[in-house]
Amino acid sequence: MTDPQHRPALGRVVILIPTYNERENLPRVVSRVRTAVPVVDILVLDDNSPDGTGGVADDLAGADPQVNVLHRAGKDGLGAAYLAGFAWALDRGYDAAVEMDADGSHQPEQLPDLLAAAEHADVVIGSRWVRGGTVVNWPLPRKVLSVGGNVYVKVMLGMSVNDATGGYRVYRSSALKAMDLHLVESQGYGFQVDMTWRAVRSGLTVVEVPIEFVERVIGESKMSGHIVQEAMLNVTKWAVTHRVDAFRVRARSARTRRQEAAWHRL
Repeated sequence: MTDPQHRPALGRVVILIPTYNERENLPRVVSRVRTAVPVVDILVLDDNSPDGTGGVADDLAGADPQVNVLHRAGKDGLGAAYLAGFAWALDRGYDAAVEMDADGSHQPEQLPDLLAAAEHADVVIGSRWVRGGTVVNWPLPRKVLSVGGNVYVKVMLGMSVNDATGGYRVYRSSALKAMDLHLVESQGYGFQVDMTWRAVRSGLTVVEVPIEFVERVIGESKMSGHIVQEAMLNVTKWAVTHRVDAFRVRARSARTRRQEAAWHRL
């Protein structure tokens, strides 16, 4: 666990924005980020969008040296895109990397609050489901799915995090290095839960900051039933594995104590 008294100030920060068919949204969100926090850099992670988002990203980068583009071969999932972005950020010595959707649901104007919280934490989650957090323009079934999924995660994994599926996040580079990223295979909801679980199990300080989450206006959501199903199956698997491992540890400890007691009676 990082000592809060010796947690260094954040210097270089990069905003990771994965894209797939976001040519209309991308210029808007990049402009808002540059206005909200002018000192940060941006990395667009485009999965070879057929609508030309990659070309739009190149134009933005050509006009602004603080905007960068990482072109990927094809649509390979949110988790794979972020992992590529984390690697890019670590290779270039950034102090922190921020996850942000390209569709405007993660409002750049709330970035200063998340970055301020990261001065005293290893991982910061922009949370919809803590006091002060809100969701705009979601139908009731979507809210029920998100709240129910997070309650299930919280109970099964025993974490205190209320929005483990939230995707607006700040990771200190030191946290990313401590989390065995090469073992992460999850996508979508599952990726965010996986990263939260790894952070908690690594003893990192995870804090939640309330945000207003706004449903996208332009384009279509990438959420699907398959992504949700994968997440819930993974959570169940991780919970069972964790409980089995904990039982084995307790069993070994009890066996060792019995052996030591028997030795002392000799």
